[in-house]
Amino acid sequence: MHGRDGPGTGTDDERLDQHTVRRNNLVRVLEEVRACRARSRSELATRTGLSKATVSGLVTELIERRLLRESGRHHAGGVGRPGRLLELDGSTVAALGVEVNAHYLAVRGVDLAGRVLSERRMDFDTPRAGAEQAVGELARLAGKVLGEVERSGTRLAGIGVAVPGIVDVPSGTVRHAPNLLWRDVPITSWLRRWLALDERHTVVVDNEANLAALAEFNRPDNTVDDLVSLTGEVGVGAGVVTGRRLLRGSAGFTGEIGHVPVVAHGRACGCGQRGCLETRIGLEAAVRAAAPDLIGTGRDPARQARILLRRAEEGDPRALSGLDEVGHWLGVGISIVVNLFNPSLVVLGGYFAMVAAHVLPRATRELRARAVAGQEAACPVTASAFGFTAAVRGGANIIVEEVLDDPCRCPRTGPRGKD
Repeated sequence: MHGRDGPGTGTDDERLDQHTVRRNNLVRVLEEVRACRARSRSELATRTGLSKATVSGLVTELIERRLLRESGRHHAGGVGRPGRLLELDGSTVAALGVEVNAHYLAVRGVDLAGRVLSERRMDFDTPRAGAEQAVGELARLAGKVLGEVERSGTRLAGIGVAVPGIVDVPSGTVRHAPNLLWRDVPITSWLRRWLALDERHTVVVDNEANLAALAEFNRPDNTVDDLVSLTGEVGVGAGVVTGRRLLRGSAGFTGEIGHVPVVAHGRACGCGQRGCLETRIGLEAAVRAAAPDLIGTGRDPARQARILLRRAEEGDPRALSGLDEVGHWLGVGISIVVNLFNPSLVVLGGYFAMVAAHVLPRATRELRARAVAGQEAACPVTASAFGFTAAVRGGANIIVEEVLDDPCRCPRTGPRGKD
């Protein structure tokens, strides 16, 4: 027989609703402080429409969860006694961003406020090593960073993995990464086993261009809701943010701009097709056009890009003409994404960012000539300040955002002293 609940207990649905409302209010308060739109309890009450008593309770809980802290400075606005200023803390929880690329592995550990706790990068011939050995080496490198993070008293929330290929995000499986020579690599399960991660730890695997786009979108100085991030390394990918959300498509396989054919019967591409955009603007294509003596040297992409830049700055004719040719085809690629997605901004990452001064003039002319909707659609194109680190930053960032979207994942540890 179903009787009524006892006094003050509420039904399971009511308790669930109350928990959801409180969690959502914690997120609202946290977002206002993160964005610096509100720095005191009174400002938070004004911006959220919540009562001062409710805001005070939420702030206290966020401080106990070590997500906010009182800075020690005072807010002088309003009537009455000045209140202490609030700022993001997050110092007890860490996120790892890791990246696998054709010629290097990288790991970056940050806390929830984005402060870098540890980072490592190493040259590595991923295609030659094979998938299992490469992921094992990545786990070893991540283990070193994780050890340094945990020794500082910070616990791991999760790992975001950037891979240059087609990724089945729900399963964490790399379906096809042509430049790594990978097919159906269960990277999530391997990392979980080798790093001894349990259900408390999130592991997210995604395409490097998607994670780079998230890193660009979440920059403190970003003011647009729609952008495309073009990564330029051995491969070329596009991460698309539209309406403040990452565009994934029905199966999560969006952004393969590098494998759009642009030249009939052109050079063979690692994907099996011919004449792909990647064969014209990927780093190997740029080296072939601007510095052919570097072909086959196996240098780290950042070092190759620095050599290209130095030669162009020194006025080397081959470097200048080769990069101008890259600029032409880069403009073709940018015009494709502009005509498809109408972004407010296109950000160039990887080696594109490093040699931007020598490819952007030609690329901009091509974009203006090819933008079907005219000059209004020919949006600004800018070089990323993150360069080759955007994807690994985005990997860490996706874990940070996941935790901050659910503050209750961080345990309450009691009051904390003021700084």
